[in-house]
Amino acid sequence: APELPGRSASGQGLCVLVVEDNEAVGSFATELLADLGYNTRWVGNAAAALALLEQNHLTFDVVFSDIVMPGMGGIEMAQVVRNRYPGLPVVLTSGYSNVLAQEGRHGFELLQKPYSVETLSRIIQKAVAAPRTL
Repeated sequence: APELPGRSASGQGLCVLVVEDNEAVGSFATELLADLGYNTRWVGNAAAALALLEQNHLTFDVVFSDIVMPGMGGIEMAQVVRNRYPGLPVVLTSGYSNVLAQEGRHGFELLQKPYSVETLSRIIQKAVAAPRTL
């Protein structure tokens, strides 16, 4: 669909890798992002996300991951992503405020669940717009 003039808060075809083990939350997040104009790829765990990035990390503009997942958690995965692909921003999300408090941000954008479409859009835009260290 052609872009309407003046619509700035859109994904403009940017690609988001969604990492979320909960099916309901994963489909909700990918629908929201699609509504905002993002392309999405959704995987259920950190290992799958890292495998996908290894194949072609240039496909993705931002990684949007849950923190609490079976196996490798989101923060650990985000640190691996930051080491391997320094130019790829990671946005973390969790419904557990105690997790956010304990773990701290580690320099990543953090989104508390439940989030609104406006907040999601703003934080992803912010992450993508941040200066990249190469």
